[in-house]
Amino acid sequence: MSAKATEGLQSLSIGDEKTIIGKSNGVNGFSEKDNVDHDDSDDDKEEGALAEGVPEGAKKRKKRKPKKKKAAGAGPKTQSSPPRVILSSLFPNGQYPEGELQEYRNENNYRTTSEEKRHLDRMNNDFLNEYRHGAEIHRQVRQWAQRNVKPGQTLTEIAEGIEDSVRALTGHPGLEEGDNIKGGMGFPTGLNINHCAAHYSPNAGNKMVLQKGDVMKVDFGVHMNGRIVDSAWTMTFDPVYDNLLAAVKDGTNTGIREAGIDVRMSDIGAAIQEAMESYEVEIGGQTFPVKCIRNLNGHSIHQYSIHGDKSVPIVKGGDQTKMEEGETFAIETFGSTGKGYVRDDMETSHYAKRADAPNVSLRISSARILLNTITKNFGTLPFCRRYLDRLGQDKYLLGLNNLVSSGIIEAYPPLCDIKGSYTAQFEHTILLRPNIKEVISRGDDY
Repeated sequence: MSAKATEGLQSLSIGDEKTIIGKSNGVNGFSEKDNVDHDDSDDDKEEGALAEGVPEGAKKRKKRKPKKKKAAGAGPKTQSSPPRVILSSLFPNGQYPEGELQEYRNENNYRTTSEEKRHLDRMNNDFLNEYRHGAEIHRQVRQWAQRNVKPGQTLTEIAEGIEDSVRALTGHPGLEEGDNIKGGMGFPTGLNINHCAAHYSPNAGNKMVLQKGDVMKVDFGVHMNGRIVDSAWTMTFDPVYDNLLAAVKDGTNTGIREAGIDVRMSDIGAAIQEAMESYEVEIGGQTFPVKCIRNLNGHSIHQYSIHGDKSVPIVKGGDQTKMEEGETFAIETFGSTGKGYVRDDMETSHYAKRADAPNVSLRISSARILLNTITKNFGTLPFCRRYLDRLGQDKYLLGLNNLVSSGIIEAYPPLCDIKGSYTAQFEHTILLRPNIKEVISRGDDY
């Protein structure tokens, strides 16, 4: 999808869409007015020729061609602003755009033309359209956010704007039991400001307002049938941070380029670090080297599990683990003007039920009730406190803390570098198909 076309199309309101549809016949070179005028002219000529010398009363009545009726049930052809048109109505054939395709390199280059690998890809790609469905939703929602998020908005307003759009486009509002497990938010919207790098989402009552001098990482996931598309970008409103963003974007693109079947994690991390740390940024008259945040990693993604069993480092190291055919990875890199190391800080908002949760006896009744709600509405998908509020849960903190201490629920506190520093993030989801690497979340924006 081209950025210019998308920008123009996505900025239309629902009312505009109706206007476009109403005029569509004219756009296609055919209008009702033209039909009537041209037909009348032809009929007049024909009847004039036939009627010469015939008494007026003997003339046949002129027949008019019936007007063409508009197709019943014609739906919108473009996305609204904010996004509220379910994506399936924009792609009635059920086929969604593919991501960026990259050929494998070096000794794996043969896979591109191997008939065996291409056949294997065709045999095992049932899940592919689900990923592409989620990826197109992510692109449309984030491009709307990039145009509309401005300083002065609250973080709650921004997060809910993104999440309401995702739910509308997937067609899963998530209010009925089990609906969110079919599709919707893959994990809560992270809005991480300045020195905070990850896992911060506003809880109820949060009054934090986005400022012009802020560096905000926007990280959210979309899933269809548990196929999670994980992608993130960084927003700034002052060009002084451009080099910081360029460094991290270069790091992420380097990681994507180096990733592939049988590639060692250590080699990917070394390439990312070399690319990112070649940059520096001047802020307030002081020059800072851009450092990789060494204890933050990319990760494999499984169905209904955002963090799989493999990590993708962003610094050099000794991890000899290899990527394998058929795996899905989130390639994400973080850069900082601080120490390049994050610690837990601030109030926790992100949680997820552990896939290997122990079967323990819960003595607190509120914990048992809450666990039942979490299991039926999220499964192992991450959620935040606002999502529990939305389902009508209240006075749940005691039960939630009990589930965390029992090892059933995992808490993900915000991760922050030193105060006064600035951090940036870019991230994409890649699929290691047998014959090609697909950057499923790639767009014209990043």
